[in-house]
Amino acid sequence: MKAPHFNTSSKSNPIIITLDQTTGPVQIPMTNDYLFRALLQKNNHVLKGLICALLHLKPEEVTSVTILNPIVLGEYIDNKDFILDIRCLLNDNTIINLEMQVVNQHNWPERSLSYLCRSYDNLKSGEDYIHVKTAIQIGILDFTLFPEVPEFYATYMMINIKNHQIYSSKLRLSVLDLTHIELATEEDRLFHIDYWASLFKATTWEEIKMLAQKDSMIKEASDTILQLSQDEQIRLRCEARADYLYWQKIEEEYKKELEENYQKVLREKQQLVDDNQKLENEKSLINRLNQMLLADNRIEDLTRSTCDAEFQKQLLHEYHLISEE
Repeated sequence: MKAPHFNTSSKSNPIIITLDQTTGPVQIPMTNDYLFRALLQKNNHVLKGLICALLHLKPEEVTSVTILNPIVLGEYIDNKDFILDIRCLLNDNTIINLEMQVVNQHNWPERSLSYLCRSYDNLKSGEDYIHVKTAIQIGILDFTLFPEVPEFYATYMMINIKNHQIYSSKLRLSVLDLTHIELATEEDRLFHIDYWASLFKATTWEEIKMLAQKDSMIKEASDTILQLSQDEQIRLRCEARADYLYWQKIEEEYKKELEENYQKVLREKQQLVDDNQKLENEKSLINRLNQMLLADNRIEDLTRSTCDAEFQKQLLHEYHLISEE
């Protein structure tokens, strides 16, 4: 497997092209978490549009969206220190975490809950608990969280397990599965969540242009993506993130392979133990059968010897009778 590489030669060719002029493969996919962050930080209108889709809101219901953890786009960021999620404040009363996650580290439920709980702990000193801001965690995943029950867009809340009464509407967690767009419900399609997912998964500019023709917000997002893709510093940061995530994925696959091999060794070891136990059981059974055979032979010998004695006694008795006669 070869690490991805993006063309960064445009420094010598500063010509800006438009979406209509763009064709061919997408060099920086939207699953690149740096480009994802750059898009939503660069274009607040697009950020509002994505939030409206994911939260099923009308545009007029969103008065403001402020990113609480902005970065300086294009500047170097240590991958180890890079904060992947976008933390924003909606209408001054709701904290939303948005995160693009492409590598399955098999800890998303725990990780997302940690993010959510940190966001919910937002009261200032002296404030009453009733004023705690709503916290929403939204993970956009390029893998299926629960393979046994795949779902395109799932939302979780704290509820009573008996009567399904919601404990509080101020705590919510959602997961968008980019690998199962075909499972989008009618409601998902109504809010064009499937369009956004298709944009994030698009591999060619032809796909993006077709989506842009269907939705003005997707068109605006596509224009911004193209603009960012032509910025050399942005591309360098995207390439650095792609390299980091590539090796992270390789590491996860290696760990998975090691775990599978370890489990295989354990199964083989257990099979040897079982086979050995089976062999011991068979040996024990053979010994018991041999003992039973020996016992049968002894009984047979004893029976035969007993019969001979009786026969001899009978002959002797008959001899005496004959003699008396």
